[in-house]
Amino acid sequence: MTVTLLLLIAVIAVALAFEFINGFHDCANAIATVVSTKVLSPKQAVLYGATLEFIGALTGTHVAKTIGSGIVNSDMVTLTVIFCALLGAVIWNLFTWFLGLPSSSSHALIGGLLGASIVKAGISCVHFSTLVDKVIIPMFASPVLGFCMGFMVMLIMIRILWRTNPQVVNKRFRKLQLISSGLIALSHGSNDAQKTMGIITLALLACGYLQKSPTGDFDIPIAVIIVCAITMAAGTMNGGYKIIKTMGHKIIKLKPVHGFAAETSAASLILLASHFGIPLSTTHIVSTAIMGVGSTLHAHAVKWRIVGNIVTAWVLTIPACMILSATIYFIIYHLIVK
Repeated sequence: MTVTLLLLIAVIAVALAFEFINGFHDCANAIATVVSTKVLSPKQAVLYGATLEFIGALTGTHVAKTIGSGIVNSDMVTLTVIFCALLGAVIWNLFTWFLGLPSSSSHALIGGLLGASIVKAGISCVHFSTLVDKVIIPMFASPVLGFCMGFMVMLIMIRILWRTNPQVVNKRFRKLQLISSGLIALSHGSNDAQKTMGIITLALLACGYLQKSPTGDFDIPIAVIIVCAITMAAGTMNGGYKIIKTMGHKIIKLKPVHGFAAETSAASLILLASHFGIPLSTTHIVSTAIMGVGSTLHAHAVKWRIVGNIVTAWVLTIPACMILSATIYFIIYHLIVK
């Protein structure tokens, strides 16, 4: 067995570990509100979410192609770069999971890829136009859109339901929230699962097991799609109850109608981003949609100290993962390879 093949196996193993961690780290995006409003028990919600995450992961490959070739020049990326990028993202995800902070797995992966690639090939390997259009702008715009969308949807629902008995509203929306939480799980699978598909495909391209077409395009192998979908669903099955507690209880105390508004708003934005191949942070969207819904009650309904901690994790994710992956690459290449 050659060194290249061994490294490829190691890269795929770490990539799937990242996908698994993404599943239990970000499953709170899909099921936090449905658990906090007591529509489903945590075990029921995790099983429900995992099933729809799997289906969502099979719905397209636009985001995977953005990760695979859009952010850095795939011709300059080696298996060692990808391995270091994944390690940096995994370390950051585990660190924020331990603290119970819903940070972005998407940005962790992108930051890791940028850091290791720049150390290896220089800043010229970065496709800045794609990075700005599909990562930086959405990174700042998506939380604003999530907040505004959640706020507006909740205002409309208040206007429609203001004369309805609160008990009747909660009873109806306990059922409707099954649909909205399912949409969140589906949209999360359609966006987040594809990022690891893109990384594994990038690794196959780097070692010559997959070839680009004459136009520079490539297809995501069906086996890669299915394995990533299964892995993310398995991760979701293992839950992420620390983050569920932060998302579903610490930001604001939710009722079924609030959960429905937040989930419907967030799912719509995430599915739209997946269609256009934008590797959006589902964490950003869901968190800010919950904040927007909470703000319709009164400003003090949202626990802004917790929000501040979450925003700090968001801001630090890309630079922290760039530093982690760059450091790991430097150690591996300069101290081990040389």
